[in-house]
Amino acid sequence: MKKLIAIINVVAWSGFWAFGYLALTAEGLSDRQLVIAALLAFAGLVTGIGAYMKLVRSAEDSGYAKTSKQLDAATRNRAQEEWGK
Repeated sequence: MKKLIAIINVVAWSGFWAFGYLALTAEGLSDRQLVIAALLAFAGLVTGIGAYMKLVRSAEDSGYAKTSKQLDAATRNRAQEEWGK
């Protein structure tokens, strides 16, 4: 499953860069074609970010990458209450 998500990630980012470049630099395209290229670039961006975040989560869960050092909600709230004292 991780390999499939990685492939989706690469394809999505490739689509983002290809269609984004096309939408920004192409000359002689109709407005409709530019809008379609921009929408495809946006879809690539959103899909790429989503796939990347799934890869990061799976890497943390498997132990391949260090987990983030975020505090849980109770510890964070306790620290914020003590901060003003």
